[in-house]
Amino acid sequence: MAQTAVKMYGWAVSPFVARALLCLEEAGVDYELVPMSREAGDHLRPDFLARNPFAQVPVLEDGGLTLFESRAIARHVLRKHKPELLVGDGSPEAAAMVDVWLEVEAQQHHAPTGAIMVQCILTPLLGGVRDQAVVDENVAKLKKVLAVYEARLSASRYLAGESLTLADLSHFPMMRYFMDTEYAALVEELPHVKAWWEELNARPAAKKVTEHAVNAAKFWAQKKAEEQ
Repeated sequence: MAQTAVKMYGWAVSPFVARALLCLEEAGVDYELVPMSREAGDHLRPDFLARNPFAQVPVLEDGGLTLFESRAIARHVLRKHKPELLVGDGSPEAAAMVDVWLEVEAQQHHAPTGAIMVQCILTPLLGGVRDQAVVDENVAKLKKVLAVYEARLSASRYLAGESLTLADLSHFPMMRYFMDTEYAALVEELPHVKAWWEELNARPAAKKVTEHAVNAAKFWAQKKAEEQ
């Protein structure tokens, strides 16, 4: 059997791995997800460090090209296989709006959403106690960000215009975890943001990425139970 030319290294529960996987799924690329274990230190092994010296996931191997950083991987996959998701309707102005909202996701949305996810989901999962002050601070920040999103999405179906782009897709991995916290109401109380999120979450590619993450989480939980 021929080997798959595209390989993705990482743990599927990572929202960063999920961003890259989502683009592979949206583009219909045949790929192999190479599972790794953070607990086992797979990201610190010499063979992995040769792929990413910063010891982070994901890493993409595409033939002779090796890439790390999830946003760079996402752009590469779409540039090669589904470029319309990078440029909207194809005009320079539409492509510029995709870039703007990709930056908004990275610079405005990611930090508060990620902080809430870490405190409400990851910290308890690892046996810690969440810092409610951190949660409250970032809830306040996210409310302001989502108010801007509501205004934008009341004027256009998607963030960069009337067609789905990476600017929308890039939000999915962190939002999926955020919506499992008690602060999901921040999204649900905004009708345009809510509709936008529900459409993203219902996409077949998103469902496949979620399936990867759920299966990985079940495997991790089973291993932890066996170790006890």
